[in-house]
Amino acid sequence: MRALIATFCLPLLAACIDRPGEPTVPGRWYSANQVAAGKPLFRQYCAVCHGSDGSATPDWRKTDANGNYPPPPLNGTAHTWHHPLDVLDETIANGGVPFGGQMPAFGEALDAGQRLAIIAYLQNWWPDDIYERWRQIDERSR
Repeated sequence: MRALIATFCLPLLAACIDRPGEPTVPGRWYSANQVAAGKPLFRQYCAVCHGSDGSATPDWRKTDANGNYPPPPLNGTAHTWHHPLDVLDETIANGGVPFGGQMPAFGEALDAGQRLAIIAYLQNWWPDDIYERWRQIDERSR
């Protein structure tokens, strides 16, 4: 099912959630409008754990007293870029528990377009070299 979503649904959704013909950010899959739409959503749903600039918490690689890892950075300095678009969307929708994490699910609060806007917003922080590495991973996942 994940392959079906990655191959057909998410690319079409990513291309269509803004106005038809809206140009993408150069070299990226998303538009400036998606980045702008993602900013308040990120601040509302994500920043409390991941930081307002996506830099996360200090010592995010060390477990807490319960053996849990704190939220990782989303700004391109951690492992987020290792995950294709469908996995990033799935993580926001279903939370991190299916992946062994603690992140809550936001699928009830955020529709697919809003989740993609959040991903666009955080990917907009990524340097071009990290984005390019992510793009290759995303393409291989289809």
